[in-house]
Amino acid sequence: MMGRQAFDIWKKGFDAWEKETAALMEGLLRNPALLAPAGKTLTLFMKAKAMSDRAAAEWWGAWGLPTKRDQERSLHTLNELQSRLLDLEAELQDLKDPQTKA
Repeated sequence: MMGRQAFDIWKKGFDAWEKETAALMEGLLRNPALLAPAGKTLTLFMKAKAMSDRAAAEWWGAWGLPTKRDQERSLHTLNELQSRLLDLEAELQDLKDPQTKA
């Protein structure tokens, strides 16, 4: 019984802390003085990431190695070919055994 009382006391404290913290965070996250600089910082990080990705692709390409985009394009083509082969196999099976077609 003692454990249940301790949990109830802890739960009430946690609920009170959560309520106050949520109110504080909501106020902060609606504050334009915080949002504008955070948005600008995020934009700068995203631009830096895009520049880094382009530089990496150029570096790999300079060595004659496939870039991430090249690999994705090849994988897409392989998936298309596999799908076509499976369709052709199914059609061939239907032609060989017309009785299974109902």
